[in-house]
Amino acid sequence: MKQFQGALAVFIGAASFGVLSTFVKKAYAAGFSLGEVTGVQAMLGMIILWTIFMMMKIGKVDFSNYPRKTPFWKIIISGISTGVVSVLYYKCVQLVPASIAIVLLMQFIWIGALINFIVFKQRPSRKQSIGIILILIATLFATGALESSIHYISVVGITYGLFAALAYAIFLMVNGKVGNDYPPVQKSALMVTGAFLMILVLLQPITLFQPDIDTQIYKYGILLALFGTVLPPFLFAYGMPKIDLALGSILSAVELPVAVAMSYFILHENVSLLQWLGVGFILVVVVWTNYKKKTNTL
Repeated sequence: MKQFQGALAVFIGAASFGVLSTFVKKAYAAGFSLGEVTGVQAMLGMIILWTIFMMMKIGKVDFSNYPRKTPFWKIIISGISTGVVSVLYYKCVQLVPASIAIVLLMQFIWIGALINFIVFKQRPSRKQSIGIILILIATLFATGALESSIHYISVVGITYGLFAALAYAIFLMVNGKVGNDYPPVQKSALMVTGAFLMILVLLQPITLFQPDIDTQIYKYGILLALFGTVLPPFLFAYGMPKIDLALGSILSAVELPVAVAMSYFILHENVSLLQWLGVGFILVVVVWTNYKKKTNTL
């Protein structure tokens, strides 16, 4: 039962990430800028997370298992990585169809393996190497690169998408190594604070603080904060310890079909049969590379 609950939490957390690109597209269509979209998400996410943490402290939740030896400012600085991911990915979403943006972001799988090999000298297994090659091939189908429609896709947008994937791979590594001695909600709040400060300095979304701001931005901000900043960290923190890492990786990949399906049914973007096949093949490769055959023991 616990494993099922954990798997369901990870599944919902990954699906939450998948809906983000659709909300971002809607916000752009309403006339809001990159700075406003990323800024309102980080700001509201930061407020919600700190509110939850303070309520937990008032409720006298026991945090004694967390020694909190890492200086808090290191976690805030590491949070810049999540802010960079948001800026690059949402800029990509602004320039290319949401169904393609998510495929580009998924390239973090092989980029992360490449970083591990170059920086940490961790050679991927034969199965992982084959999986990386297959994902690259499947990406040609999933992005429509083998169809004439690819000529209408922004090269700049594709570049932003690939840099977003690089930033996401780095974020995953940083997130796994920094601040694990803090309660998950406090760590998330500190990281999102770092992301918000970075966005504030880089994009200067000062319109968010003006009295005549279109309040509709906060509708999108709440959705983006909940599905992108608040729910996934909680659900992953709850679910991942209850399941094995391989199953967690497989379930996390649900972000891809959810994003493509949302772009097709909600945004009415054109997703060809070849693109659907490419998305399906990427999912198959993710499952295959993470699947470990159980051996029966007497």
